[in-house]
Amino acid sequence: MTPEEKLRAKGIELITVERGDRPLVPWVRTGNLLFLSGAGPNWGGTVWRGQLGKEYTTQQGYEAARGCALNLLSAAKTALGELSRVRQVVKVLGMVNSAPGFSEQPQVVNGCSDLLVELFGEQGRHARSAVGMAGLPGGIPVEIEMILEVE
Repeated sequence: MTPEEKLRAKGIELITVERGDRPLVPWVRTGNLLFLSGAGPNWGGTVWRGQLGKEYTTQQGYEAARGCALNLLSAAKTALGELSRVRQVVKVLGMVNSAPGFSEQPQVVNGCSDLLVELFGEQGRHARSAVGMAGLPGGIPVEIEMILEVE
């Protein structure tokens, strides 16, 4: 089963991500690496604004991180044509908008990591950093960037 088929089985269809002509682009490919710019959690009409440990619980943050992963996967699919061209998820950097004292950033970013392993199996296992931030653009609770090895 392809990653897209696994997503469809969950009722999820990825979107097309326009590259645009601005200096900041959603992805850059160099050799066999695809670098994906940071993506927020807004997915499927859900708008997220607030901090973990204040407006959102760790479990809600986990769901926000899944939204980030879906946005990243949409960019990757647009760049590659199909996700089966992903050889390995190499690195994930998760940034969590954290209220003072909040320390469960890794559990939040697991929302992204778990989805990647569900879709890619062993090739979805990756190096990762999960860090707390005092704020993120637009007040979003989570932003994640990713590096993929691709065909």
